[in-house]
Amino acid sequence: MPFEKITVSHICDKCDMNRKSFYYHFRDKYDLVNWIFDTEFITLLKSPPTDKWSFFEITSKYFYENRAFYRKALQIKGQNSFSEHLREFMYPLIQSRIAEIIGQNEVPQLCVDFMADGLICTTERWLMDKNCMPPEKFLNTVKPVIEAIAADIYHETEC
Repeated sequence: MPFEKITVSHICDKCDMNRKSFYYHFRDKYDLVNWIFDTEFITLLKSPPTDKWSFFEITSKYFYENRAFYRKALQIKGQNSFSEHLREFMYPLIQSRIAEIIGQNEVPQLCVDFMADGLICTTERWLMDKNCMPPEKFLNTVKPVIEAIAADIYHETEC
């Protein structure tokens, strides 16, 4: 069933719970989708990544394994959408990583937006592709390009 046709009543019936209990925990069905991501993702990241690419590997595997769910979640647009929630979730992580790379505490908003939009948009396109490639292939495709661009920028500014 398309997400837009699912109602809180449908969810409550399937879970054998009353609407009052649902609304005690969630604002709406969008909040439920975001909660599912938050709880699963936080559990997934209990052990900190061991290197710079571990986070992307873990994230890619998670989204790939749950792609049927997230394909539907990513089709939702507007207020309380999963796509917006993902941006809000990733934003501080990206901001922190950029600050670490450039060695500054203050990172221009435009730089964080640029990186967040690029990473999230690429991930969305990958997941929404009907022939979604396995996460290892996805990372092996984007990783060399990202590393080459980063190395080129580093060498240009090293002068």
